[in-house]
Amino acid sequence: MQSIPIKRSAARFFPDPHRVITKPFLPGEQVFPDGHSRAAGIINRIMEMPEAEVASTLAATWDEFGQRHDDFTNILARGFDNVAHNLETPDDIMPERKLLIGAYFTHEYSIEAAALSNPSMVLAPDQTGLNKGEARFIMSLRAIGEGHISSIEFRSGVVDEVGNIEIDKPKQHAVTGTKRAPIYDKLVFQAKLEELEAMNDITRLCLDPLPMHFTFEELEAAILDLDNQGIDRTIAFQTIKIMHWLASSNYRSSFPPDSELSERVIFPQGPTESHGMEDARFVRFTENDGTVVYYATYTAYDGVKILPQLIETTDFISFRMATLNGKAAQNKGIALFPRKIGDRYAAVSRQDNENNYLMLSDNVRFWTEAERIQIPARPWELIQIGNSGSPLETEAGWLVITHGVGPMRRYTLGAILLDLEDPSRVIGHLREPLLVPNEHERDGYVPNVVYSCGGMIHNDLLVIPYGFSDMGAAVASASVDDVLTALTG
Repeated sequence: MQSIPIKRSAARFFPDPHRVITKPFLPGEQVFPDGHSRAAGIINRIMEMPEAEVASTLAATWDEFGQRHDDFTNILARGFDNVAHNLETPDDIMPERKLLIGAYFTHEYSIEAAALSNPSMVLAPDQTGLNKGEARFIMSLRAIGEGHISSIEFRSGVVDEVGNIEIDKPKQHAVTGTKRAPIYDKLVFQAKLEELEAMNDITRLCLDPLPMHFTFEELEAAILDLDNQGIDRTIAFQTIKIMHWLASSNYRSSFPPDSELSERVIFPQGPTESHGMEDARFVRFTENDGTVVYYATYTAYDGVKILPQLIETTDFISFRMATLNGKAAQNKGIALFPRKIGDRYAAVSRQDNENNYLMLSDNVRFWTEAERIQIPARPWELIQIGNSGSPLETEAGWLVITHGVGPMRRYTLGAILLDLEDPSRVIGHLREPLLVPNEHERDGYVPNVVYSCGGMIHNDLLVIPYGFSDMGAAVASASVDDVLTALTG
């Protein structure tokens, strides 16, 4: 009978409704009978306010909200910039009135008011200043706010040689990144358009003159040049819309270098993820030449459909978001291996809502091959299985934490072991769950659930961060030797 001692850390993470970001607030853009928009009407009323009332209203706004955000002046200035097109001479407006207009078109959003869950954990880039046997980690968390919109938050901490966890106190302030267009790879861009069945004469006219690596501005110029070529824009409308969609779905998001990790919130900024960025699975990936990059796969949700996407970073300050491509890049829960297998990228995934698959590719952004490697076999996982993060390398094989769904839709964590050289071979499978929701974890927004997006191995310890019932997150650990013995015994 399998018996693996599990140690639950005292560290707990719960939603904090006080953690807020700011977002543009744009009232419904209905047009009134006299032709003006609602936003224009609001601005007109602000413009009619006496100077003294402008000053007192702005001061009251500052007193109530200024301490809740870093750089509040720039936040209000951006709010003004969002609606300045409604004014004939915006540059002539006094600074105080500009900021007040910005305040009327800005609102707070509580990023984790609904839930904080589904963490993943990786070794941090900076391992300086630690005691012997300690390791610093970065943990990502899925934060869920109003409208059930998911974003990605971070925490940091230290695990010692016996598995004790110390979490760094998070900053109260939260900031979102600045979105910038990346440099696009022409071959990748074309391949995605072909996958979308959108490569046609219009796209070729736009893309053929572009260099192999082009900017968003160069793409826009090529689209505008369609007019010079006598192309009716109404005919090309749908194709142009798809190219804009694809370009906007691939972007960079950067944070101030002096911001702290726990302040940074990756909030949806692309059209594929407008309703959420779910369940990021981070992995510390080592290239063949020894360089390290951090990848994360996540589920992008636009309110109708889901798509797997990729995050790339080296410093957790600047992030690149990219679409994943190919017929195998589908469903939820793709998790990359931490290195190449035989000079190819590898990932575990779920293609059909029930089983675990292995994917191999020459390009981390394109996946066309998927082979089923595990089906539900134990009573606690008969409904469906999936991975719970990237495979972890041990001398005995690739240790994959899994999740299984059993009676009463209870989610539990399990594990399988894959062959190091041929990870399509499952060489071990736990007979019983590794972690189940206990009495303190089973009740919540989604009851009877424990779920992880990835752990790490430190010394001889398997460290697993996990979410419970969409109410919070915690950390558990077990001896790697105990887990491997149960898998292979």
